[in-house]
Amino acid sequence: MKNLRITVLVLLGAGALAACETIEGAGRDIQTAGETVTETSQEAQR
Repeated sequence: MKNLRITVLVLLGAGALAACETIEGAGRDIQTAGETVTETSQEAQR
């Protein structure tokens, strides 16, 4: 039973770390898209 608990905790920890990496990557993608939209709108105003 103790081994099962340790295994579950390790798997949950690994899942949490993987989710953080995914969210961080998505944040960078959204930021890049926002910068592109800003640059395009500024060019259109000229």
